[in-house]
Amino acid sequence: MAQLNPFAMAQEQLDKCARIMNLDPGAHQMLRVPARELHVAIPVRMDDGSLRVFQGFRVQYNDAKGPTKGGIRFHPEESIDTVRALAAWMTWKCAVMDLPLGGAKGGVICNPKEMSQGELERLSRGYIQAIYQFIGPDKDIPAPDVYTNPQVMAWMMDEYSKIAGKNQFGVITGKPLPLGGSKGRDKATAYGGMIAIREAAKVLGIDLSRATVAIQGYGNAGYYAASLLRSRFGSTVVAVSDSKGGIFRPSGLNPEEVLKHKQATSSVVDFPGTQRISNEDLLELEVDILIPAALEGVITASNAPRIKAKIVAELANGPTTPEADDILYRKGIHVIPDFLCNAGGVTVSYFEMVQNFYMYYWEEEEVLERLDKKMTRAYHTVLETSKKYAVDMRQAAYITAVSRVVEAMKLRGWI
Repeated sequence: MAQLNPFAMAQEQLDKCARIMNLDPGAHQMLRVPARELHVAIPVRMDDGSLRVFQGFRVQYNDAKGPTKGGIRFHPEESIDTVRALAAWMTWKCAVMDLPLGGAKGGVICNPKEMSQGELERLSRGYIQAIYQFIGPDKDIPAPDVYTNPQVMAWMMDEYSKIAGKNQFGVITGKPLPLGGSKGRDKATAYGGMIAIREAAKVLGIDLSRATVAIQGYGNAGYYAASLLRSRFGSTVVAVSDSKGGIFRPSGLNPEEVLKHKQATSSVVDFPGTQRISNEDLLELEVDILIPAALEGVITASNAPRIKAKIVAELANGPTTPEADDILYRKGIHVIPDFLCNAGGVTVSYFEMVQNFYMYYWEEEEVLERLDKKMTRAYHTVLETSKKYAVDMRQAAYITAVSRVVEAMKLRGWI
């Protein structure tokens, strides 16, 4: 797993799709690589008075359908290839949801857990100073991702506004509500995934009120997925995990109680009345729905034969390798691919942009209602494409997304 190159994986997925679609070689070449990328050095004065220089990136993959959009990750193991892959997936994600946006991603190599609030703020502002000319409300709109949050977005938006000499709330999404954030954004990724699971369950004849669920990853998306599946559909969440390990209870878990335990102890592990299991064991449990909501590359050719779930709903980016995809498809497991399943986040980020431009804000009910319509339409478009081409859902999502991007490129005269 350590050797896995996420960008090579994203390219392999595209190549597969290009063969099925008989894609024009020129268009294929253009879509295999980012349109542009920026590497920056960010000097930050640390609390002890020393100066540290952090390495940062911003990749704009394709903007044929509109301004690029994508998160910013603060992570000690961030790499340009991860950022490239995520920018590619954002391109397909926006296109599969039929949003008027392209795909981008950003990252800084740092460990936020070892930094004070002051150091994080100086890094956040320094990153914007470094990429300022590269971004804008009608050019490239960042958002939160791994180890960044609404507060980091607020600092970044403020720094951009200072440089621009005017308030520019629309330059960044995932902001706090008082600074132009959208209601519903906190649960948007999980909520969109729940809509996709609801539609898949209808198609497969699965009664969600009797369904069992295992969730790998108990961050924002994993927690909200557990909570929403239990409260809205009556599903039984039997296992969850985080980076330190997992817990299993056949009779079901209370997601809110597990979250309280995690907040108190920094892990879900040792939650009272549960059996401890590994992250690897969790993936292979006999459940109706498996939700990988943590890292990329966790379902591989070696463990895919032992996956027993009926639905694999990918809330994480890139959790399944291309080899594993083929195995799951042959086994008849219904995979809801990442850039469809977790597209609720970017869709509500797009709604946030719209509300910023309008300077008029919707209630949460309206946000989630609009998201429901978008997700339902996207799921069934991909399902129909899957039947038409006799391919798995990931290939169908790629065909849907790539067709839309290529159409925009042709109309613009790029190819």
